[in-house]
Amino acid sequence: MRNQLLSSSTMNGTDVVNLAGESLGNIKDLMIDTSTGDVSYAVLSFGGFLGMGDKYFAIPWQSLTVDTVKEHIVLNVDKERLKNAPGFAKDHWPGSADDYYTRVRTYYLESEPA
Repeated sequence: MRNQLLSSSTMNGTDVVNLAGESLGNIKDLMIDTSTGDVSYAVLSFGGFLGMGDKYFAIPWQSLTVDTVKEHIVLNVDKERLKNAPGFAKDHWPGSADDYYTRVRTYYLESEPA
């Protein structure tokens, strides 16, 4: 059995693909709920070139699957859906009082494709 524990530094930079195998970017950070210790969101960097013009997305951890064999993370969305998802600029992270996280949960968890 493979280890089910990974360090956050191991996750940072991990490639994210969709079910079609298309690259969706990579993980920039993990957001941890300090009251429970659970990973709430992974921050995905998508678009741009060489780090320029990329957009960040908070992806609910429940929407991701870690593939330990291929060593990447799978997100079940196509590129167009991701482009239209609620995102933020890498130098303007949303605050915890912002409704951004509510919109993100609704976008990914309440309207996931079948």
